[in-house]
Amino acid sequence: MTTDLRLARRPRRLRANAALREIVRETSLRAADLILPLFVSAKIDSRQPVASMPGVFQLPVADAVAEALAARDAGVRAVLLFGIPARKDELGSGAYADDGVVQQAVRAMKAAGPELLVIADVCLCEYTSHGHCGVTEHGENGHFHVHNDASVALLARAAVSLAAAGADIVAPSDMMDGRVGAIRAALDERGFQDTPIMSYASKFASAFYGPFRDAAEGAPQFGDRRTYQMDPANAREALREAATDVAESADMLIVKPGLPYLDILWRVKEQSGLPTAVYNVSGEYAMVKAAAEKGWLDERAAVMEMMTAFKRAGADLIITYWAREVAAWLRE
Repeated sequence: MTTDLRLARRPRRLRANAALREIVRETSLRAADLILPLFVSAKIDSRQPVASMPGVFQLPVADAVAEALAARDAGVRAVLLFGIPARKDELGSGAYADDGVVQQAVRAMKAAGPELLVIADVCLCEYTSHGHCGVTEHGENGHFHVHNDASVALLARAAVSLAAAGADIVAPSDMMDGRVGAIRAALDERGFQDTPIMSYASKFASAFYGPFRDAAEGAPQFGDRRTYQMDPANAREALREAATDVAESADMLIVKPGLPYLDILWRVKEQSGLPTAVYNVSGEYAMVKAAAEKGWLDERAAVMEMMTAFKRAGADLIITYWAREVAAWLRE
């Protein structure tokens, strides 16, 4: 019994000294673990604030480049780009246009900072007039569905266009069936065998996406996305989705959202063994910002606790709108 009591005291002695706490800490967080999302718009010539996401902006290409370079200088190596085209259409043609806004931003960023890791989101929702992630077909009585195979063909075309512009990684976020395999085949056929695919492998139909849809101007104009995004109640399905993407040659996986799905993150990482990212989504960002503005939370302390939780749950990478701030806090 005495021995058991002595063992129970040992962690207390290790916690009593700040330097000791650092060297025995089980989970570490680095600026290099962070990815900064940026919203690049062809409709503006100066940065425009996103009302529901304090501190986040829609950016013209030149400002997006400046933001990416500032993130690099802060220690954040990677950015994830979302595009807002000047015009939208039924087929989301801006997603795969050679002069699309993200394609322009990728070229400009790689020219200004070749060492930047530029990740391009691959989806149609920001580019379609209806706001869905694929090609829609309408039936009687207002019913509609998203045509999976037609959508996959356009997503593969978008991925090739982005790789040709210089994107280091393409990240399909649409959740269509078979899109990772189709994108891999299209990239390989066009000579982009070394362009990795970071797949949104487990993306749930979440209530936490609202502010993002404001920022990306990509809210559905009818219906919802529950037919292709995942039911929040389904964990085993999330693992099957991730396994399918691995089988189709995904190089990295993303779990989205973050905080409500730490259990999924852990299981996806354990099952796949691949580099795994978590998306700390807009709703998670907005609710902490709102509470901090009210004085109900210490923003820095809350954010650092969240980031540590993501790492503890298995994330190798964290996509977060706080990337620059977290990098600065880590330096301090």
